[in-house]
Amino acid sequence: MVARTRTYGVVGLAFVAAVTAGCSGTGSRSGSGPASGSTTSPAGSSSGAAGGGGQNNAAPTESNPPGDISDNQAFVVYRPSGGSFAGFTVKVPEGWARTVQGSTTVFRDKLNIVKITAVSANSAPTTGSVTTKVVPQLRSQVPKFAAPKASEVTRHSGRVVLLTYQGDSANDPVTGKVVRDAFERYAFYRAGHEVDLTLSGPVKADNVDPWRIVSDSFAWR
Repeated sequence: MVARTRTYGVVGLAFVAAVTAGCSGTGSRSGSGPASGSTTSPAGSSSGAAGGGGQNNAAPTESNPPGDISDNQAFVVYRPSGGSFAGFTVKVPEGWARTVQGSTTVFRDKLNIVKITAVSANSAPTTGSVTTKVVPQLRSQVPKFAAPKASEVTRHSGRVVLLTYQGDSANDPVTGKVVRDAFERYAFYRAGHEVDLTLSGPVKADNVDPWRIVSDSFAWR
Protein backbone atom coordinates (compact mmCIF):
# COMPACT_ATOMS: atom_id res chain seq x y z
CA MET A 1 0.00 0.00 0.00
CA VAL A 2 2.78 2.38 0.78
CA ALA A 3 4.48 1.76 -2.58
CA ARG A 4 1.18 2.27 -4.50
CA THR A 5 0.51 5.54 -2.70
CA ARG A 6 3.95 6.83 -3.60
CA THR A 7 3.36 5.88 -7.26
CA TYR A 8 0.08 7.78 -7.31
CA GLY A 9 1.85 10.80 -5.78
CA VAL A 10 4.54 10.81 -8.43
CA VAL A 11 1.98 10.55 -11.23
CA GLY A 12 -0.02 13.41 -9.74
CA LEU A 13 3.00 15.66 -9.53
CA ALA A 14 3.92 14.91 -13.15
CA PHE A 15 0.38 15.76 -14.29
CA VAL A 16 0.47 19.11 -12.46
CA ALA A 17 3.85 19.94 -14.01
CA ALA A 18 2.57 19.16 -17.50
CA VAL A 19 -0.48 21.37 -17.07
CA THR A 20 1.68 24.19 -15.74
CA ALA A 21 4.08 23.93 -18.67
CA GLY A 22 1.21 23.95 -21.13
CA CYS A 23 -0.22 27.15 -19.63
CA SER A 24 3.18 28.82 -19.73
CA GLY A 25 3.63 27.93 -23.42
CA THR A 26 0.22 29.36 -24.32
CA GLY A 27 1.06 32.64 -22.61
CA SER A 28 4.32 32.87 -24.47
CA ARG A 29 2.67 32.39 -27.87
CA SER A 30 -0.04 34.97 -27.20
CA GLY A 31 2.57 37.53 -26.18
CA SER A 32 4.60 37.13 -29.39
CA GLY A 33 1.93 38.47 -31.77
CA PRO A 34 -0.32 41.54 -31.76
CA ALA A 35 -3.22 41.25 -29.40
CA SER A 36 -6.77 42.30 -30.17
CA GLY A 37 -6.99 46.10 -30.07
CA SER A 38 -3.20 46.45 -30.33
CA THR A 39 -1.81 49.79 -31.68
CA THR A 40 1.17 48.12 -33.39
CA SER A 41 1.65 49.68 -36.87
CA PRO A 42 2.72 47.78 -39.98
CA ALA A 43 6.21 48.33 -41.40
CA GLY A 44 6.58 51.61 -43.22
CA SER A 45 3.75 53.29 -41.28
CA SER A 46 4.11 56.64 -39.54
CA SER A 47 4.61 54.91 -36.20
CA GLY A 48 7.57 52.98 -37.59
CA ALA A 49 9.05 56.20 -39.00
CA ALA A 50 9.14 57.64 -35.51
CA GLY A 51 11.74 55.04 -34.56
CA GLY A 52 15.46 55.19 -35.15
CA GLY A 53 15.20 53.89 -38.73
CA GLY A 54 12.63 56.54 -39.70
CA GLN A 55 14.94 59.38 -38.71
CA ASN A 56 17.17 58.53 -41.67
CA ASN A 57 14.37 59.67 -44.00
CA ALA A 58 13.84 63.07 -42.33
CA ALA A 59 14.01 66.11 -44.62
CA PRO A 60 17.31 68.00 -44.40
CA THR A 61 17.41 71.37 -42.69
CA GLU A 62 16.87 74.13 -45.24
CA SER A 63 19.37 76.94 -45.63
CA ASN A 64 19.63 79.97 -47.91
CA PRO A 65 21.97 79.63 -50.87
CA PRO A 66 25.02 81.95 -50.78
CA GLY A 67 23.97 85.47 -51.71
CA ASP A 68 20.29 85.15 -50.85
CA ILE A 69 19.07 88.36 -49.20
CA SER A 70 17.12 87.61 -46.04
CA ASP A 71 13.32 87.74 -46.29
CA ASN A 72 13.21 90.10 -43.30
CA GLN A 73 15.69 92.58 -44.79
CA ALA A 74 14.53 96.15 -44.13
CA PHE A 75 14.88 98.96 -46.69
CA VAL A 76 15.45 102.68 -46.19
CA VAL A 77 15.09 105.62 -48.56
CA TYR A 78 18.35 107.01 -49.89
CA ARG A 79 18.24 110.74 -50.78
CA PRO A 80 21.34 112.17 -52.43
CA SER A 81 22.32 115.42 -50.76
CA GLY A 82 23.65 117.33 -53.76
CA GLY A 83 25.67 117.42 -56.92
CA SER A 84 24.69 115.19 -59.83
CA PHE A 85 22.91 112.87 -57.42
CA ALA A 86 20.28 115.40 -56.40
CA GLY A 87 16.80 114.98 -57.81
CA PHE A 88 15.84 111.37 -57.05
CA THR A 89 15.27 108.87 -54.27
CA VAL A 90 15.64 105.10 -54.12
CA LYS A 91 15.25 102.47 -51.42
CA VAL A 92 18.35 100.50 -50.44
CA PRO A 93 18.85 97.66 -47.95
CA GLU A 94 19.26 98.97 -44.43
CA GLY A 95 22.63 98.42 -42.77
CA TRP A 96 24.67 97.81 -45.91
CA ALA A 97 28.08 99.47 -46.13
CA ARG A 98 28.15 102.58 -48.32
CA THR A 99 31.04 103.96 -50.35
CA VAL A 100 31.08 107.01 -52.61
CA GLN A 101 33.43 107.65 -55.50
CA GLY A 102 32.67 110.61 -57.71
CA SER A 103 29.17 110.30 -59.11
CA THR A 104 28.86 106.65 -58.05
CA THR A 105 27.51 105.37 -54.73
CA VAL A 106 27.76 101.69 -53.83
CA PHE A 107 25.92 99.77 -51.13
CA ARG A 108 27.44 96.40 -50.35
CA ASP A 109 26.72 93.44 -48.07
CA LYS A 110 28.63 90.16 -48.40
CA LEU A 111 28.06 89.01 -52.00
CA ASN A 112 25.43 91.55 -53.10
CA ILE A 113 25.85 95.08 -54.46
CA VAL A 114 23.60 98.05 -55.24
CA LYS A 115 25.43 100.53 -57.46
CA ILE A 116 24.00 103.95 -58.36
CA THR A 117 25.62 106.21 -60.96
CA ALA A 118 24.26 109.60 -62.10
CA VAL A 119 25.37 111.13 -65.40
CA SER A 120 24.28 113.82 -67.81
CA ALA A 121 22.71 112.60 -71.05
CA ASN A 122 21.45 114.41 -74.15
CA SER A 123 18.77 111.84 -74.86
CA ALA A 124 16.95 108.97 -73.20
CA PRO A 125 18.64 105.57 -73.41
CA THR A 126 17.16 102.93 -75.72
CA THR A 127 17.74 99.23 -76.09
CA GLY A 128 19.76 100.04 -79.20
CA SER A 129 21.99 102.65 -77.55
CA VAL A 130 22.60 100.41 -74.54
CA THR A 131 23.52 97.51 -76.80
CA THR A 132 25.91 99.52 -78.99
CA LYS A 133 27.48 101.76 -76.35
CA VAL A 134 27.09 100.29 -72.86
CA VAL A 135 27.67 96.61 -73.65
CA PRO A 136 31.15 97.16 -75.19
CA GLN A 137 32.16 99.24 -72.16
CA LEU A 138 31.03 96.56 -69.73
CA ARG A 139 32.69 93.85 -71.79
CA SER A 140 36.04 95.57 -71.22
CA GLN A 141 35.38 96.18 -67.52
CA VAL A 142 33.64 93.03 -66.23
CA PRO A 143 35.69 89.80 -66.13
CA LYS A 144 34.16 87.06 -68.31
CA PHE A 145 31.28 89.31 -69.35
CA ALA A 146 28.52 87.24 -71.00
CA ALA A 147 24.85 86.94 -72.01
CA PRO A 148 23.91 90.63 -72.39
CA LYS A 149 20.23 91.31 -73.08
CA ALA A 150 18.63 94.76 -73.34
CA SER A 151 14.89 95.27 -73.00
CA GLU A 152 12.30 97.83 -71.95
CA VAL A 153 10.46 97.22 -68.68
CA THR A 154 7.98 99.14 -66.58
CA ARG A 155 8.70 100.28 -63.06
CA HIS A 156 6.77 102.70 -60.85
CA SER A 157 8.71 105.61 -62.32
CA GLY A 158 7.71 104.57 -65.87
CA ARG A 159 9.42 102.82 -68.78
CA VAL A 160 13.12 102.11 -68.31
CA VAL A 161 15.81 100.22 -70.20
CA LEU A 162 16.99 97.05 -68.44
CA LEU A 163 20.26 95.34 -69.31
CA THR A 164 20.88 91.89 -67.83
CA TYR A 165 24.22 90.11 -68.05
CA GLN A 166 26.66 87.90 -66.17
CA GLY A 167 30.26 88.26 -65.09
CA ASP A 168 32.84 87.25 -62.51
CA SER A 169 33.19 89.14 -59.26
CA ALA A 170 36.46 90.57 -58.05
CA ASN A 171 38.64 88.24 -55.98
CA ASP A 172 37.58 88.07 -52.35
CA PRO A 173 40.32 89.91 -50.39
CA VAL A 174 40.31 87.20 -47.69
CA THR A 175 39.66 83.90 -49.48
CA GLY A 176 40.66 84.86 -53.00
CA LYS A 177 37.53 83.18 -54.35
CA VAL A 178 35.64 84.47 -57.39
CA VAL A 179 31.83 84.33 -57.63
CA ARG A 180 29.80 84.17 -60.82
CA ASP A 181 27.40 87.14 -60.64
CA ALA A 182 24.13 88.06 -62.31
CA PHE A 183 23.55 91.76 -63.05
CA GLU A 184 20.47 93.93 -63.57
CA ARG A 185 21.22 97.43 -64.85
CA TYR A 186 18.30 99.91 -65.00
CA ALA A 187 18.70 103.17 -66.92
CA PHE A 188 16.33 105.90 -65.65
CA TYR A 189 16.13 109.18 -67.57
CA ARG A 190 14.52 112.60 -67.20
CA ALA A 191 15.32 116.02 -68.70
CA GLY A 192 18.99 115.46 -69.49
CA HIS A 193 19.70 113.39 -66.36
CA GLU A 194 20.32 109.65 -66.36
CA VAL A 195 20.64 107.42 -63.31
CA ASP A 196 21.99 103.91 -63.81
CA LEU A 197 20.96 101.51 -61.06
CA THR A 198 22.92 98.22 -61.10
CA LEU A 199 21.97 95.30 -58.84
CA SER A 200 24.25 92.27 -58.64
CA GLY A 201 24.68 89.01 -56.73
CA PRO A 202 25.52 85.33 -57.26
CA VAL A 203 23.72 83.73 -60.20
CA LYS A 204 22.16 81.01 -57.99
CA ALA A 205 20.78 83.45 -55.43
CA ASP A 206 17.05 84.13 -55.45
CA ASN A 207 16.89 87.91 -55.04
CA VAL A 208 14.00 88.64 -57.38
CA ASP A 209 11.84 90.23 -54.67
CA PRO A 210 14.55 92.42 -53.03
CA TRP A 211 15.76 93.66 -56.42
CA ARG A 212 12.17 94.44 -57.42
CA ILE A 213 11.71 96.49 -54.23
CA VAL A 214 14.82 98.54 -55.05
CA SER A 215 14.11 99.11 -58.74
CA ASP A 216 10.43 99.86 -58.15
CA SER A 217 11.26 102.40 -55.45
CA PHE A 218 13.22 104.73 -57.74
CA ALA A 219 11.48 108.11 -58.08
CA TRP A 220 12.40 111.51 -59.48
CA ARG A 221 11.83 114.52 -57.22
